Amino acid sequence: MPAPSRLSRRRVIQSAAAAFAALAVKPARFATAAPAESAEPAAPTADVTGQLARYMVAARETALPDAIAVECKNHILDTLGAMVSGARMPAGVAALKFAREQGGTPQASVIASDLRTTAINAALANGMCAHADETDDFEPVTKAHPGSAVIPAALAMAEKEGSSGEAFIRAVALGYDLACRLLMALGPDLVRGSHRSAEGTAATFGALGAAAALARLDEKGTRFAISYAAQQVSGLWSWVKDKDHVEKAFDFAGMGARNGVTAACLVQSGMTGVADVLDGTHNLFIALSSKPRPEAMVEGLGQRFFLTETAIKTFSVGYPIQSVLDAFLRLRRQHGLTPDNVASVEVRLPTDAVGIVGRSAMPDVSCPHMVAVALVRGAVSFADSHDEALLHDPAFRAQAQKVTVVGDEKLMDPAAPRGAIVNVTTTDGRKHSHFTKHPPGTKENPLSVADVNAKVRDLMTPVLGAEKTEELIARVNRLETLGAVAELRPFFAA
Repeated sequence: MPAPSRLSRRRVIQSAAAAFAALAVKPARFATAAPAESAEPAAPTADVTGQLARYMVAARETALPDAIAVECKNHILDTLGAMVSGARMPAGVAALKFAREQGGTPQASVIASDLRTTAINAALANGMCAHADETDDFEPVTKAHPGSAVIPAALAMAEKEGSSGEAFIRAVALGYDLACRLLMALGPDLVRGSHRSAEGTAATFGALGAAAALARLDEKGTRFAISYAAQQVSGLWSWVKDKDHVEKAFDFAGMGARNGVTAACLVQSGMTGVADVLDGTHNLFIALSSKPRPEAMVEGLGQRFFLTETAIKTFSVGYPIQSVLDAFLRLRRQHGLTPDNVASVEVRLPTDAVGIVGRSAMPDVSCPHMVAVALVRGAVSFADSHDEALLHDPAFRAQAQKVTVVGDEKLMDPAAPRGAIVNVTTTDGRKHSHFTKHPPGTKENPLSVADVNAKVRDLMTPVLGAEKTEELIARVNRLETLGAVAELRPFFAA
């Protein structure tokens, strides 16, 4: 299909609503709050599990609107780029070693390697590769990283099942919906407030959505798979203390991808389960949230696609730094900023971002260091953002010491949760400022197909070589024409 150079998000949603009208879940009544004397919130009266399962079964047979399909291919390609580049990062190397040690039936491939193993092991390893650095996509409202779990799970199941490119695209779109909707139903801040990892929670359900679709489970089997996924939902917010980005890669992506594929494979093997894990007593919502909104799991299904709301990063750095680098590099170009003429840089971030990127020990998650790299280099490449030596280089440390990171309550904007203001003072006393509300790659400021291709080319070429990289990009851009996803294997294998 022809790929538009830039997508209108309003047009995407409108066309999707029309095409999926027959699938859209009708609003259902839910119980009001429990009486004051009750220790447990009231259970919903609607069959959320059934509504979701029926949609999941129907969606895999329904073609996506062209604009949604193009966007989906962009995210698939972007995540493959993160997987390939991440395969050479510590988390990816460790994941490949682990998968080799497990052995197993050769059902699916571990990316950028010669290894074929079980779909479960491949999903785990590829998921860790996808979030081995800070290259994967990001949903700004829930702050989930859906692609790094959904796409590795989909790739593993697609290889195992011999699925077509079209089926793969539909499964991925469904996975993004389940990942983000679960957090919307639980309340992302409520999950984090209970010391749980919202990213890990979303990852399992996102992977389950993709895996169940490609396993072609019926409604009953899908209900059981939802329950097996719910039993595995886990993750603690302790990942913020991971200085090596290895356990974080497991929590955000590898664990969820493994869990989702496991859930689908368990049901495929004939296991039965609970058919209503999202309803009634002891359901997932009341187990994980003090104020759940179960209706958010199904409202707008077939009309609102979270895929179109998920941002593709332009820089391989922690997401709160995306707007910072966009703003700073604009100022650098406009005013000829150099290490010699910059006296100080003030970075103003939403208050919930300061603890993540204020002074991280990881170079790609340290805001002062990334600003220093941008000031010295005039750009931020994948190689530079992951170069530990630069973090300790006196020249870069001197520039990083000029950078102050400040939390700003005014930037706690639900409509733009990762905006940033950069204020620069030069040595002659002049002051320059730029506010990036929506960084490139967001739904408000989307990347073109060519932009995504260029980003991925930079990530993949050092690992796969130019010829394989170009062929893989071309094939993913026409993914809907592939009879089997396994046709991609020769181009992403080492």
